[in-house]
Amino acid sequence: MNNSYIDLLFQRYKNQDIVVDANLLLVYFLGTFNPQLITEYKRTKKYTLEDFENLSQFIKSFNCLLTTPNILTEVSNLSTSLEEQIRQEYFKKFKEMVTILSEKVVLSSQAVGNKHFEKYGLTDAVIIELCQKKYLVLTDDFPLSNLLSSINIDVINFNHIRDYRWSIGQR
Repeated sequence: MNNSYIDLLFQRYKNQDIVVDANLLLVYFLGTFNPQLITEYKRTKKYTLEDFENLSQFIKSFNCLLTTPNILTEVSNLSTSLEEQIRQEYFKKFKEMVTILSEKVVLSSQAVGNKHFEKYGLTDAVIIELCQKKYLVLTDDFPLSNLLSSINIDVINFNHIRDYRWSIGQR
């Protein structure tokens, strides 16, 4: 994925909502709570503080961060192994973050009818059902990214923008 394609998608969707997959949403939530935890927590230590800064800047460029109960459940579940004293404070911040998101529901009964459900699971099937020709998806999951691209759902793989400078002034 080259920078001109990323620019095209960015321009097309910047005044709309964006869907962020669970792993990156965890990085965003954890970094908003305490950026230093990103490199220490077992679920996010593959990310850097610069990744969090780029992710935050990217997300802030869109109208709203759109999510689903399925994505939030995954983020919550991925957060439960934080140390007890940190977890309690983190979940207070988690509650605040959830209230500022836009949340849409795709019924599980609808998502399991998606032909990709059996291979990719419920959360990814919900993303597919929700985003068809409506929303840009940001993920770092290569299989999901490749699938979305192959079925004409606009997606940016975060790994392709790690070194890309997201400056509001330049966009």
